[in-house]
Amino acid sequence: MAKPVILISNDDGIEADGIKALTKEIRKFAEVIVAAPHTQQSAVGHSITMSNPIRVRKVMLFKDFYGYAVEGTPADSVKLAVHTLLKDRKIDLLISGINQGANTAINIIYSGTVSAATEGTILGIPSIAMSLTSYTYPDFAVAAKFASKLAKIVVKNGLPKGTLLNVNVPASKKIKGVMVTKQGKSSWDDTYEIRLDPGGRRYYWLTGSMLKIDKTKDFDVKAVDEGYISVTPIHYDLTDYSMYENMKTWKL
Repeated sequence: MAKPVILISNDDGIEADGIKALTKEIRKFAEVIVAAPHTQQSAVGHSITMSNPIRVRKVMLFKDFYGYAVEGTPADSVKLAVHTLLKDRKIDLLISGINQGANTAINIIYSGTVSAATEGTILGIPSIAMSLTSYTYPDFAVAAKFASKLAKIVVKNGLPKGTLLNVNVPASKKIKGVMVTKQGKSSWDDTYEIRLDPGGRRYYWLTGSMLKIDKTKDFDVKAVDEGYISVTPIHYDLTDYSMYENMKTWKL
């Protein structure tokens, strides 16, 4: 039986530890192709490159394996891989990650990791976004093993058209379990610090803290905080259907 073909991308850049850990694990059962931004692209959302050339080069990730480093965004990397680099291949699954840092609640909107998976979904490929919920925790083993388990399930069963899975793994070796969750309502209390560069010129630096308002494990933020892997089905249809019906009564 032929191995499934899995495309891996991310937003932390092709040299990131997370994408290497994911690639090593997924290669145990699948044929893997990596196409990812050549530099850090966190929080670029679903932006794509339209006014600049996109260059691609091969980068050796391991002694026997290379990936495609794309001079563009996460969405660029997926689009280019599917439409050009792999245009004659059937891709069974796309996994974006493993991101360093949580992609829960409002972060989903900004996330390049989620956007790479969203682009895969737009292109008709079942897709998963994987994140480890720490910027400093160095061990991706638990997240990579869960990604492999989930990937096998999705390859076998598929996903509904337009839906992807957003996964957040606690930064711990002691995982309580897995929760199917909803996107949290928590958001950021943003602050722009005023700083001075060496020349005495003013600039602004974004800081802030998350306002955690979700109270139950039904939501991704709370589930992760309590030690569970959070798996959230999301989609790119942004229509508010309740408002859509309500607006039909408006005299526009």
